[in-house]
Amino acid sequence: MNISLFIVIGYICILFLISFVAKKRASKGGESYTLAGRGLTTPLVTCSLVGLAIGGASTIGIAEQSYNVGLSAGWYNVAWGLGAIVMGVVLAGRYREFNVSTVPELFGKFYDRKSRVVCVICQIVINLVVVSLQYIAGGAILSSLLPNIFTLKTGMIVSACVFVAITFMGGMWSAGLCNLFNVPLKYLGIILCTILAVSSRRGIQNMSLQLPHNVPYFSFVKGTGFWVILSWILVMTTQAMSMQGPVQITFASKNAKTARNGFIIAGLLMIPIGFLCALIGIAARTAFPGVPATLALPKMILSLNPIIAGITLAALWAADVSAACSLLLGSTILFTQDVYKQFINPKVDDKKFLAINKLCVCLLGAITFLLALSMGSILKAISIGLSLSTAFTVTFLFTIFLPKLCRKNSAFLTTLMGIIALFLWQLVPAVRIFPHVIFMEWLVCLSTFLLVSIFDKENLNFMRESTNSNLLTEAE
Repeated sequence: MNISLFIVIGYICILFLISFVAKKRASKGGESYTLAGRGLTTPLVTCSLVGLAIGGASTIGIAEQSYNVGLSAGWYNVAWGLGAIVMGVVLAGRYREFNVSTVPELFGKFYDRKSRVVCVICQIVINLVVVSLQYIAGGAILSSLLPNIFTLKTGMIVSACVFVAITFMGGMWSAGLCNLFNVPLKYLGIILCTILAVSSRRGIQNMSLQLPHNVPYFSFVKGTGFWVILSWILVMTTQAMSMQGPVQITFASKNAKTARNGFIIAGLLMIPIGFLCALIGIAARTAFPGVPATLALPKMILSLNPIIAGITLAALWAADVSAACSLLLGSTILFTQDVYKQFINPKVDDKKFLAINKLCVCLLGAITFLLALSMGSILKAISIGLSLSTAFTVTFLFTIFLPKLCRKNSAFLTTLMGIIALFLWQLVPAVRIFPHVIFMEWLVCLSTFLLVSIFDKENLNFMRESTNSNLLTEAE
């Protein structure tokens, strides 16, 4: 137990040392803090995106799911990887050319203020929900690793404090540089743990004999089901193209080529890791058939050699740190750039703006922790929340590729209908005619956008369309 504690303490010290170095780079002003001075290289873009994607949901969440349904839970990370690749090929480079800071700012650039307002509200809510889920995963890791020291709640408290402190110190530079350390650590830990977990259960064949026979644990599709897998692919591809977390990384890239290459490489790296976590979850089912599913992966790791267990769980916590810091920073930028700077103090100087960003990190960190106390299933909550990004993705795809169909009210009405569809899905069971809300979201948002293009005669401002065309020409 002491070995594991020393490993975790050592890991935290390394993170704070990296953040201290990042603090010097981030102290130059607001943009240096929130977007790393738009200086992320391809390795930093790759590690930042992998760090964002392979967090609590992609490790603890997959193990939780595979504990009950088997290997097919690993498709969640495949979906993330495919979404990153599509984003890299289609939009990453073009987003970088816009030279803005947030997704709502893009809404305001091409549409109007009410579109920007509704976008920022939705983006902040989604980001806060996903950050909260990282605290749950972090608490599960610490409470399993050191049960005599941490409960799930105190583990969540420590996780939240570390996440907030690292983000507070160095902003985007902290997230990027920490990910250069975190990403290799998490991949090494998960690969090592998978090998040891399977071998400790005497191989896959022996594991299959100890599992319930009514669940296809080693099927790549049947356990989760085709429609759930398809919904994950659609959700993750949709959010990768329009949520502040991933899009912010393109804004922070050095140039369009860096953004595009970083996303494609990151997507390829994400694909295999989900199935490894799923194997650990299955091994945990055979070893600990009675534990809560959320604790499956940490419990399995804890049963291994103490040094290996400490390193691996530190690696999983690294995954959680990576995602939480990026998402918390994304939520902060949304508030400071699209609420404070837009409506409260448009003429704020750079020094004060930096201080406001740091204050928001602390306040939003506290809010997300309180929200985490009432959360349930990790993958289910994220999947539903991210479905709301459909409205943003539909709007941007039309704006970039078919601007002639865009109208002044397209963004606002499409987002509004997306919100209504999500609320109806949650409150009125009769409307659930699809296997997942993401299918309904795409149908509603596409239909709304096209109907607005027919009935709304007010085109986008000519200057905005001209700017859009010029940016597209430059990107190509």
